[in-house]
Amino acid sequence: NMDNMEQLQAVVNEVQAARQQVANLRAQVVELETTVDSGRNQPEDLALHQQMGGVLVEVSDRKALLKDLEQTLTTLNEHLARFTDREAQLMATYEELQAVLKGSE
Repeated sequence: NMDNMEQLQAVVNEVQAARQQVANLRAQVVELETTVDSGRNQPEDLALHQQMGGVLVEVSDRKALLKDLEQTLTTLNEHLARFTDREAQLMATYEELQAVLKGSE
């Protein structure tokens, strides 16, 4: 019974960590989607800038920048999908352990 309680606590900790990762990734995805949309909608006659360290630099190759941002967005969405799946798996494990603990009372 103590083993099950310890397992349950470990799963709870993992669920919390996975949820934090999911929330962080979702925030990054939303921010990057906004950035990509802004870059796409920026008129050609206006400069587009990129943060490089502590300096804001004018971008000469807009298409390359947008392509890089879109690739990063794709990668973040893939990570988000994996963490969301992991969170669901952990929740299923949590529910199974809860059922085992209730059955052993």
